[in-house]
Amino acid sequence: MTSRMRRNKRRMLPYIIIIFLLLIGIGGFGYFQFIHAGDRDQVQELADHFLQILEDKEYEDLGDVLDKQSYTALDYTLDEVKDKYEKIFNGIPIQNIRATKVNIDEINHNEQMLSFQLSFTTPLGNMDKLHYQAKLVRKDDDYFVEWDPSLIFPEMEGKDKVAFRVSRAERGEIHDHAGNKLAVNEDFKWAGVIPKDLGQGKEKESSLENISKQFNISLNDLHETLQQDWIKDDLFVPLKIIESDKVKPLPGVAYQDTKVRYYPLKEAAANLVGYIGKVTEEDLEKNPNLSEENMIGRMGLERAFDKELRGKDGGELVIVDEQGEKKQEIQKVEKMDGENIQLTIDAYIQEKAYEHLKEKPGATVVMNPEDGGLYALVSSPSFDPNKMVQGISQDDYNEYANDERKPFLSRFAVGYAPGSTFKTITAGIGLDANVTQVDKVREISGLNWQKDKSWGGYSVTRVSDVSEVNMRQALIYSDNIYFAQEALEIGEKRFRKGLDQFIFGEELDLPIAMKPAQISNQDTFDSEILLADTAYGQGELLMTPIQQAVMYSAFRNEGNIIYPQLLADKKERKTKAALTSKSVNEIKDSLVEVVDDPNGTAHSLYNPEHHLAAKTGTAELKLKQGEQGNENSFLLAFDTNEYDFLVLSLVENYTSGNSATQLNQAFIEELYAYFSKMGT
Repeated sequence: MTSRMRRNKRRMLPYIIIIFLLLIGIGGFGYFQFIHAGDRDQVQELADHFLQILEDKEYEDLGDVLDKQSYTALDYTLDEVKDKYEKIFNGIPIQNIRATKVNIDEINHNEQMLSFQLSFTTPLGNMDKLHYQAKLVRKDDDYFVEWDPSLIFPEMEGKDKVAFRVSRAERGEIHDHAGNKLAVNEDFKWAGVIPKDLGQGKEKESSLENISKQFNISLNDLHETLQQDWIKDDLFVPLKIIESDKVKPLPGVAYQDTKVRYYPLKEAAANLVGYIGKVTEEDLEKNPNLSEENMIGRMGLERAFDKELRGKDGGELVIVDEQGEKKQEIQKVEKMDGENIQLTIDAYIQEKAYEHLKEKPGATVVMNPEDGGLYALVSSPSFDPNKMVQGISQDDYNEYANDERKPFLSRFAVGYAPGSTFKTITAGIGLDANVTQVDKVREISGLNWQKDKSWGGYSVTRVSDVSEVNMRQALIYSDNIYFAQEALEIGEKRFRKGLDQFIFGEELDLPIAMKPAQISNQDTFDSEILLADTAYGQGELLMTPIQQAVMYSAFRNEGNIIYPQLLADKKERKTKAALTSKSVNEIKDSLVEVVDDPNGTAHSLYNPEHHLAAKTGTAELKLKQGEQGNENSFLLAFDTNEYDFLVLSLVENYTSGNSATQLNQAFIEELYAYFSKMGT
C-alpha cells in the first residue's frame, strides 16, 4: 500500500465512523418508534376497554383493567370496587352512560393520562359533562388504570358513598265544580304484623285466625305472605291498607301511616274518575321517565290526565362521607306536585243518578244545555275503585271480572241505537224541510205497516192503534209508523242533509274515549227499509248516551247544539246550529205534552209545579223480523223554563217496572229540589 493510499484511508475514517454512528442512530430511533407505537396501541386498547365497561355497566370485567395496587392501597378489595359501582349505577339507577372527549397524554415512559367526560341519565334527569381523569400505568409489559373513588364521581374520595334521596310529587286531586272531592290523597294505615309478636304454636294460630277475621284475609294467604324469603322475625310485614278509624289492637298486629288515593263517591263515579295502580314493567318500557315506585292512572280521568295529575318527582344525588354527612351535591331537582283537575261534574247529581239506576245495566248523563257542562256521567253497575287501590283480593276481582253485567264497561261512552227518543230529531228535520207539519194528519190502520210488497216480509210496527195521527200525537204515542212514513217522504238526500247538521262523525273534545256517532254503516242507506228504521231510532244508528244528550240539547237551546264540557276551566261556549228555532219550539211543546197528557209515554213524570219536557224510547235488539228481542229503554227529559238541566238515561234489557222512566222518576224530582235550593 502506498503512502498516498494510507493518507486517503486516514482521511475517510472519520466519515466512515460518522456514517456508522448515523446508521446505528437511525436503527435505534426506528426501534424506539416501533416500541412506542406498540405502547400507544396498548394504552388506547386499555382506555377503550375501561370506558366500554363504564358505558355497558359490565363491572365484573373491572379486574381486567384496574391496577390492583391502586385500590388495595385505599383499603378496597376488587369485589368492594365492583359492588360500589353496582350499587350506585344500577341501584339508583343510572342509564344511557356515554363517554365523550376522550384524550390520552403521555406523562413519562411508564405513565399516561386518560381524560374524558361522562353523560348519563338519572331518575332526576340528564347529567352532562362530568370531567374525569385516570392515570394509566405500566406494570411489567401491560398497562392498567390507577383507580380511586373519583372515577365513580369526580368529587369522591376515600370511603365516600353516593346517596339518592327522592322527593315524591303529590298527585293532584280531582274535584267537582264546587270543590267537592272526587279523587283525593287521604291518610290511611298499613295494617301488618311483626312475626315475633305472633307467638308460637297454638298462640300463633289463634293470632292469625283473629287477623284473618279482622282484615278479611284468608289463613292460606296469611301463611303464604309470612313464608316469603325476605321475612324476618322483627320486620314489619304489611298486609292490608285500612281506614284510620278502623284501627283495632290485636296481638302481633302493628300499624304504619301511609297516604292512599281515595275515591269518596266509590261506585257512583268509578267509571268516570277511574283509579290508579302501580307501574308495571310494560309501563316502564313505554315511558322511561317512570320509576317502579310511581302510581299511574289505570282508567278513566285518572288515566286521561295522568301526566298532569302525577306531577314530577324531585330529589337529590349527593356524595356523603362514611358517617352519612353530605359533602357534595351532584344533582338536585325540586319536585313539582301534580295539578288539581276541576270538573263540571256535580258530586250530588252524580251520586243520585247512580243510586236511582239501582245497579241495573245502564247509564245516565246529566248536562247543562245552556253551557254544555256535564253534571253527571254515570255507568251502572260499577265497582269500588278503592278496592283497586288498597289491594283487591283475587276473589273480589274475579267477582267483578266474571260479572255478566260488565261493571268495568263505561256505558255512557258506548254506542247504542237511540230508539224513539230519536224521533225528536226526525221531526225537526221534517219541519225544517216543510214535509212535516204540526197539524198534518196521517191515516194509519193497524199496528203493522209496509210501503209495498217489495218489502217482502218486513213491516214497521207500533204500540197504539190510532187511525189519525199528527206530529204531536205521534210524539205522545211514540208512533214508529208515522215517523217511518215521514222519513220516506222527506227522502234520503234531505234526511241525511238534516242529520249532517248534528254531530254525526265528529270527535268530541272530551277526555273520554268513544267512537263518533254514526248514521249507518255505509255513506248511503241501501234500502228504503233502513231509511224508515233510522227515522224512529233503529236501523244502524249508533250514539253514545253522551252524544245523545249533546244532540238533544238543541231542543232546549233554540235549535243550537251545545258541545259538552267536562273541565270547569274551559270557558268557551261552542255551539252548532242544527234546527230552526220555530221547529224546535213546536217539538218542545209536543214533548211537554208527552209528560202532561195522560196518554203520554212519560206521564208518570208529571208534576204540575214543574215545566218538564220528555221523550221516552225503546230500541229492540233482535236478529230477525217477528222474533221477540231484548229492549233497551231510554228517557230524555229537560226543564223548559228556569232550571238548566237535561237528562238522558238508558237501561239495557229492561224488565217490567225497571224502564229508564220508572227508575228516574224520583231522580227528576230530586233534581228539581236540588236546583231550586241552589237557586239556579
